[in-house]
Amino acid sequence: MCERFARRSLYSLNDLLFHLPIHYQDKTCIVPIASLRPGDNALVKGELTHCQIHQARQTVLTCTIDDGSGILLLRFFHFNKQQLASLKRGVEQGKWLTSFGEIQYGRHTLQVTHPEYRIIDKNQIVQVAKTLTPVYPTTEGLSQQVLRNCIQQIIEKLTQQHIEDFLPRSIRQSLNYPSLFQALIYLHSPPADCSLFELEEGRDPYRQSLIFEELLAHQLSMKSSYQRQKQLHAFPLIQATEKKHYSTLFLAQLSFNLTQAQQRVLDDIILDIEKSSPMQRLVQGDVGSGKTVVAAMAALFAIQHGFQAALMAPTELLAEQHRENFQQWLQPLGLKVGWLSGKSTAKQRRESLQQIADGSVQMIIGTHALFQDKVVFHQLAMVIIDEQHRFGVHQRLALLQKGNASVAVKNYPHQLIMTATPIPRTLAMTAYADLDCSIIDELPPGRIAVETVVLSEQRRDAVLERVHLACLDKRQAYWVCTLIEESEVLQCQAAEKTYAALVNRFPDLSIGLVHGRMKADEKKSVMQAFKQADLSLLVATTVIEVGVDVPNASLMIIENAERLGLSQLHQLRGRVGRGSQSSVCVLMHGHPLSKNGKSRLKTLRETNDGFEVARKDLALRGPGEVLGTRQTGLAEMKIADIIRDQQLIPKVNETAQILLNEYPDSVEAIIKRWIGQKTDYQNV
Repeated sequence: MCERFARRSLYSLNDLLFHLPIHYQDKTCIVPIASLRPGDNALVKGELTHCQIHQARQTVLTCTIDDGSGILLLRFFHFNKQQLASLKRGVEQGKWLTSFGEIQYGRHTLQVTHPEYRIIDKNQIVQVAKTLTPVYPTTEGLSQQVLRNCIQQIIEKLTQQHIEDFLPRSIRQSLNYPSLFQALIYLHSPPADCSLFELEEGRDPYRQSLIFEELLAHQLSMKSSYQRQKQLHAFPLIQATEKKHYSTLFLAQLSFNLTQAQQRVLDDIILDIEKSSPMQRLVQGDVGSGKTVVAAMAALFAIQHGFQAALMAPTELLAEQHRENFQQWLQPLGLKVGWLSGKSTAKQRRESLQQIADGSVQMIIGTHALFQDKVVFHQLAMVIIDEQHRFGVHQRLALLQKGNASVAVKNYPHQLIMTATPIPRTLAMTAYADLDCSIIDELPPGRIAVETVVLSEQRRDAVLERVHLACLDKRQAYWVCTLIEESEVLQCQAAEKTYAALVNRFPDLSIGLVHGRMKADEKKSVMQAFKQADLSLLVATTVIEVGVDVPNASLMIIENAERLGLSQLHQLRGRVGRGSQSSVCVLMHGHPLSKNGKSRLKTLRETNDGFEVARKDLALRGPGEVLGTRQTGLAEMKIADIIRDQQLIPKVNETAQILLNEYPDSVEAIIKRWIGQKTDYQNV
């Protein structure tokens, strides 16, 4: 039995107590059949006037009951011979019964399929429920009745003294919420006269109070983490004006000026890194907003003080792009860029590890290989993590442990996290409460918005001709292949098949292929050829989603666009429109396209604003999908829904700060109740 409870993450009495119903059944009164409406869930009482067994593709037992006001048809199927015999003995013409179930349209009269029923005496007074009947989330082998009995036992023994209300009374009263005790009693056994609609929509003050407290627990957890990290020690990187800065030389060699948004974010970074506690800053910026230049400046702030900086990217291809950019920028300054990835040869790895350890490389670029145990930095003072939602929290923290341990006080590196997946402000207040946030909300001057076109795959030939003409006109194009399955192998096979078809159709074009299963040198060679315009058309998987910068590429075709999330499509679209010429992204979809699919692709056609795209994507897919591995906890809340309940977040944020400042003893208790360690229980 314990295993069955565990499948629903029910490990303790506390878990059961906070395992709330998903909806309710009203069995508090007998409803006349004449007043029933399709869609109702109702308890009725009547006499069995007709019973019949039908033998067709399956055995069906139909019965009619009459309560004097009308007739209702009951239908039973999905049973074996033994169950049928038992059912026939119980359900016989002339008997009386009560029935509960969902009322549906029938051929000639209203009907109920597989209702709950109970045989009664004609004159028996039916004992109806005193409260609404809860329906809980359950799993195979764990029935509603078992859950109801277990939770009811806890409720019956529960007193206000046995469940402590950790939210201070003054705060609860200011929010106009009932006590925790009142909320739990009400939600597990709502009174018959309550509003069922308000209850199931979660709009009643009882459920709202628990939603608020769960959001508060997550907020407190993140803010507590932030406070703990602020207690750590880091090297202060004071920006001395009399010193010749690598960063000044770097800016002088750029062919463009920083935007006001980039400069504003750099000012935020400087204020952070001049302190003796580690920076924890998230930089959000739409595709093409110039986050990498800001990252380079942050790295140089550390390097010019004699320290090392490291940049971790989630894919080999993106890491390679960063490596090329940083070599181009830093080598003229006399600085060395190191490289470490999971696909490095044993010899390359030994050399890289030695150079990182002895400090002969100042800037280190790599994938997740950077945080492995054998990697020892000389003096790491700046960690930059690109596309952070691709990494888990433990991976990010493992890299932070790579600070200098050769001194009495352990120093932790400053931390700059970047994402091109913008997150709406209210969600960011919860998802990134352990970070300070900056936004690059301005594109470099001269950037032309990408035109987005949505076309059916039935117009594939027309799209192919458009690509052909564009390539003959010295323009470059991407052809992105996707599959609904989360399989890199299948994606690569699709790309290889498309590549072969395009080579066969357009022998006059230079066409390349890149996907995640190619060797690093092969990918680098193909990307370099495309960047140098030796290739007109690049067939690729979604591996090119981030980091690829080819200014001359002005046309992108995305196959099966309806199968990708909006934020991912927006990222892919950002690979074009990076030069001075007008660019087009064609979203090619299957036919027919669902109503939801049309709505999603319409969003991309109508806006290039990453925040608006992210807002829509979050509403459709939820935070777990959009924010990635870092925030799985937000997607696994017991009661709250980060999207549905986002209007509560500003007040949750304010309350969390009050608790941290004035009621520190309540903080850990609230966190432990909602998201803390679960303790096993043996007897329920």
